[in-house]
Amino acid sequence: MKKNSLLLALVAVTALASAVRAIGPQWTPQQLREKATHVITGKADAIYKRTEEKGDWAYTYYIVEIRVDDSEKGEGIEKGDLLYARYWRRAWIGSGKVPPSGMGHRGLPAEGDSFRAYLERDAQNNNNSIFKVVGPNGFEKLK
Repeated sequence: MKKNSLLLALVAVTALASAVRAIGPQWTPQQLREKATHVITGKADAIYKRTEEKGDWAYTYYIVEIRVDDSEKGEGIEKGDLLYARYWRRAWIGSGKVPPSGMGHRGLPAEGDSFRAYLERDAQNNNNSIFKVVGPNGFEKLK
């Protein structure tokens, strides 16, 4: 009986380690703040998403419409402003084990959620109200 328990525990630890490796490490609040050009608090007024398959992965791309409550870092954003932030997730749809790699952002907001967002200007867009979410955990839900 002890051998079976030990084997089961070893399998569980290995599975958990594989899942953590596939997700990637959390960034600390300091790392997020340093990388971000803007840090804001706000509410998700709307969320738009699009999903597509690329090879063995299903990617979901999101844009959240944020009504700003406060700007903690960065210039040009004030309370009441409306801005947009891009982020993504992906899911393994291939056969076999998930290869070690990032899975995208986590801690994603739902419509109506209040959160702190760590953002950087999106260099692909000339619009000053479009940002990218920093790090894998660039959303911090607020109560």
